[in-house]
Amino acid sequence: METIDRKRFGTFVAKRRKELGMTQQELADRLFLSNKAVSKWETGQSLPDITLLEPLAGCLKVSVAELLRGERVVERPLEPEETETLVDKAIQFADEGSQRDKHRRRWQGGWAVSTVLGFGGLCTLFWNGVSREELVNTVFLTQLLCLIFGFWAVFFAPARLPKYYDENKVSSFSQGPVRLNLAGLRFHNGNWPHILSALRWWLVTVPVVFPTVYGLLRASIPQWGPAWERGLTLFACLGLLVPTMVVAKKYE
Repeated sequence: METIDRKRFGTFVAKRRKELGMTQQELADRLFLSNKAVSKWETGQSLPDITLLEPLAGCLKVSVAELLRGERVVERPLEPEETETLVDKAIQFADEGSQRDKHRRRWQGGWAVSTVLGFGGLCTLFWNGVSREELVNTVFLTQLLCLIFGFWAVFFAPARLPKYYDENKVSSFSQGPVRLNLAGLRFHNGNWPHILSALRWWLVTVPVVFPTVYGLLRASIPQWGPAWERGLTLFACLGLLVPTMVVAKKYE
């Protein structure tokens, strides 16, 4: 199978961008991405998503065929061999997408491990004298909320947002019962992968770490009581907004 020469692809993108008088940031803005993504394309470190081929070609005023070939071509019917080569290269872009699927499967495995380890932490607290009622109202409730939301994040959250998110200033996202709102910020395909990653890290980590933190604070704070329990629970559940807002702003 004919594969894409990433260096040639990146050189062609950089050349056309400069010929059109665009900076990396300007090209990134037109595609609603970060300039780091464009930089990685131009240095051959990565390839764009297959769904970006057409808009990228439009920004560079070339055809998708020219983009895949990494050179300008005279308009003429393609020979069968050239057509086959371009198809092979398009398949490679699709294969890049399959790598993202593997990434999702790793997160799914992480969620399963988090569930098992979280249950183990819950049992450890019970064996160390924490009452069943206290566990259910604090630790278990926190773990359950994180695991339910985490289940959505690793199994059902879309890898890419619909096109209208890139074309409009949208500060909220909804899918079924899931609602996300970033007041003052916006969702688009430039920051969505980073937002999703931040959510997944928090939601997979908290069920494992929370029982240990809860047990240590409970044993070391003399004034431990309902106020501490509620505060710690709220932090574990709502603290994910902090990394989410940070990455959303960074890649906005």
